[in-house]
Amino acid sequence: MPPAARPAPPDAVVRNRFLGFLIWQSIPSTLIFLLSALSPSKPPFPFAPWFFAVITFLSFHLSQLLFSASLSLISSTHPHPLLSPLKLSLELIRFLFVPGGSDLTGSPGSRPRVRVTVRFLAFLAAAAVSGSVAAVSVCGELGGGVWGIGRVGFRGFVMGLLYGLYYVYKRRWVLEFPIIQRPPFFSFKMGLPTAITRSLKLSGAAYLVSAILVVFLPHQFHNRVTIERLIAEQITFYIGSFLVFLCWELSHHLHQVLNTKRCIFAPPKGSAAAETNPTEHLLAALEESTPNSLPQYLAYLDLCMICENNVDTWRRAAFFEESGETYKRVVSVCLRPLEQLASKLGDGLESPVNGKSQISNQLLSPTDQRLDSKYSEPFDNFQLYAWCAWSAASLTARSNTEDRFGVAQRSGSNAAVISTLISCLLAVETYMGKKTNVPAQFMGPASIKWATSSVGNVGVAKKRVGPIHPKAYALADVLKNSIYHIVSACHDQMVSSAKTGVLEKYWVIEGKPPFGSHELLVQKLRLFLDFRAS
Repeated sequence: MPPAARPAPPDAVVRNRFLGFLIWQSIPSTLIFLLSALSPSKPPFPFAPWFFAVITFLSFHLSQLLFSASLSLISSTHPHPLLSPLKLSLELIRFLFVPGGSDLTGSPGSRPRVRVTVRFLAFLAAAAVSGSVAAVSVCGELGGGVWGIGRVGFRGFVMGLLYGLYYVYKRRWVLEFPIIQRPPFFSFKMGLPTAITRSLKLSGAAYLVSAILVVFLPHQFHNRVTIERLIAEQITFYIGSFLVFLCWELSHHLHQVLNTKRCIFAPPKGSAAAETNPTEHLLAALEESTPNSLPQYLAYLDLCMICENNVDTWRRAAFFEESGETYKRVVSVCLRPLEQLASKLGDGLESPVNGKSQISNQLLSPTDQRLDSKYSEPFDNFQLYAWCAWSAASLTARSNTEDRFGVAQRSGSNAAVISTLISCLLAVETYMGKKTNVPAQFMGPASIKWATSSVGNVGVAKKRVGPIHPKAYALADVLKNSIYHIVSACHDQMVSSAKTGVLEKYWVIEGKPPFGSHELLVQKLRLFLDFRAS
């Protein structure tokens, strides 16, 4: 294709947003620093005011730049599994002194976990250093010369370390994409009250902890002053810590807003590329991006907006081009994550865990969480699965009225969408402990083994009290709504096919689905047709 039509690399979107974030975060940081300079309780500098004002201004911005860069270091679209401190130490020793060897933990995926854990440790160090520099810049020396600066820097170090631990523990580094996309300025403005409230709470906790730890410093760091001066210093540090926390909270909120806003993967409307192949930009981002990366999530968000809304009808109309290749590629990228989820859940439920049979797994205590880590990882991408289900369902439903060439039916995509959604729903319901039995009229030789197996009973009590059950319940709700969306739009066609006995021919795939059996999918589809699936 000509250079003008060649799509830009998806990673360029992330780089541009990162640079834009670093620029925009300096605006609230500057305003907050100027507000701290007007504080009457801040002690004056003993030398030239303008010189120290410039030095503190630059040091404060450097501290904020360090913290903002560390946010992008650990931010992710889904939670990362981390290593324990013991395993991390063993892996680091192995990496430093025994290069080329196998993992000490025996886990093939431990190396990526080591890299992720190291990034989190680097974030904690960056937050602590940023807190120390920012506290000295905002609060000044607070009396005592160099020892006073050291005392304030130590309290700022503790403050930054506590905030880093809180940030990691609460998983605030996971990007949360809003359901309703608003303009960035409006989204940022809506988060100001929450940022101020949280900053007040965190500054109070950090002030108390740092005040207790500063007692254990050597006597040189302690400042013997009058009661009035001591009170003024404590007030100054509390105000300074609140302003630093407010800067961090605003940076975090701005980082979330800028990285989760919709990115349109399309050529300019009216250009030659928009007339010839307007979908290539989006498909390139969906198919070539790194799995679970931010560009891939932004591409799936853009696809979901196209399929569900009427804002870019010209882009959705391009999906139904006459050859049908574009439609099959779009449906394929929507169904691939759902197929992988159903396969993972099926393999985990049907295979022994830790050398034990399925019967022994049923006897596990409800508080035994040995299987949680195995089952929790597939549900970490809940947002991605929801977008895929909504996109596939909306596109299938709209094909009933917008598909002029009948490519959805001719390509077999309708059957693939319905089969994948139902198969994934069965896998999730089985994980939740819901038993699914096939009536006698639907049972055949191929389904007897599955219907009488104990897959539906594996870990039922444990899963219902586990921490992942809410995600499974939410995903099951999304899948059922998506299937009902298709059934409602194509109900007349499905009922007519059921009466003529060709329902499974046009709406269920012939081969083996990712989970369950062909007969079970037909039975579940009939329940949806009767609006009795729950």
